[in-house]
Amino acid sequence: MSRQVCLACGHEMPETDSHPRCRRCDGLLEIRHPPPDATAAELRQRFDERLGGTAGVAASGVWRFREIVLPSASEVVSHPEGNTPLLQRQALDRWTGLTGLLLKHEGHNPTGSFKDRGMTVGITQARRIGAPAVACASTGNTSASLAAYASQAEIPALVLVPAAGVALGKLAQALAYGARTLLVRGDFDDCLRLVQEASTRLGVYLLNSINPFRLEGQKTIVLEMLQQLAWDPPDWIVLPAGNLGNTAAFGKALREAREWGLIARVPRLAAVQAAGAAPFARSYDEGFARRHTVKAETVATAIRIGDPASYERAVRSIRETDGVVLAVDDSDLLEAKAAIDACGVGCEPASAASVAGVRALVRRRIIRPDDRVVAVLTGHLLKDPGILLHYHREMDPPPPGANRPIEIEPRLQDVEAVLRDVSEP
Repeated sequence: MSRQVCLACGHEMPETDSHPRCRRCDGLLEIRHPPPDATAAELRQRFDERLGGTAGVAASGVWRFREIVLPSASEVVSHPEGNTPLLQRQALDRWTGLTGLLLKHEGHNPTGSFKDRGMTVGITQARRIGAPAVACASTGNTSASLAAYASQAEIPALVLVPAAGVALGKLAQALAYGARTLLVRGDFDDCLRLVQEASTRLGVYLLNSINPFRLEGQKTIVLEMLQQLAWDPPDWIVLPAGNLGNTAAFGKALREAREWGLIARVPRLAAVQAAGAAPFARSYDEGFARRHTVKAETVATAIRIGDPASYERAVRSIRETDGVVLAVDDSDLLEAKAAIDACGVGCEPASAASVAGVRALVRRRIIRPDDRVVAVLTGHLLKDPGILLHYHREMDPPPPGANRPIEIEPRLQDVEAVLRDVSEP
């Protein structure tokens, strides 16, 4: 059976222990699985044979990899999730300076973000241990996902979100799916501190990315990507970085895939933060000599986090993959979002950090133009329409890529004038 192991002191806890941290030293936990009962070739064949399922767990892009996600899971709670596309757009190749950028679009998940991959595992574990209730702190996406999956499992859900600054699309989801929603007069870091206290003292099961079972689900972003690439890894995987759960999960997925022979080499990770919420980038610039915290401020609400919970795990991921960490300004992030949107893909603002980071790394000659690069888009365009409309309608002067709406009289000649304008080279 799998076990929970403390990354700080090595203490081991049973797989069914509900405590979110090490009981000995309060360190972060990691799930350690027994080696799969199959060769790498047999595992790849199993995963391929499970492609194309049409209903329930059989259709899940998470549980397709159950042997290396949660082998002991039984009553699985699945929407289903995963099976997100790898996209390519020549316009983004030109914008970034690459010759073949691929986009792994996690906004195609059931609630519109990558969080569903971790939540299917987290809620499955909550049901397994008989949790009386589940809870999370959130900038929006985690609360939406937890509310949906908890509702499906018929487990009471409590979500804590900042009273100001949460995108309305995300808040609406949590309310619609029935979670008891607390608007905290503080930022995300205040919400996380409070929900951890509630978990310890009130016995609710914590489902932030502190929870190691969440990360087991998020590993499948990488596993599915590798399967889509016929297990031939790219040179780089570039991802947005806020609370650092994905950075931690990606490193673990690559480590295990290499250990179990699924891949022959490990790609480099690039974690991209918003400049106004970049404590991890500051620590990286100092060789991870000390852990920084900041008062976060960025338009990218999903990564507006000043004290990331998965810091230690993420440091390990960056070191093991010879990775890099960088920060991009909000203006660059919004320009990247406009470029992604304009080619018919679309994403929420935080997602665009990955593509903005790709362009920055190409310009710094860290990523070469002919490198094979996958940028991860973490959320759907409609998650945060307020920022999108502000960018296109209200910013003065209009930023690059702004697409101002045009108000006209109900006359054909006005339509003709607009058509003539857009048709001219």
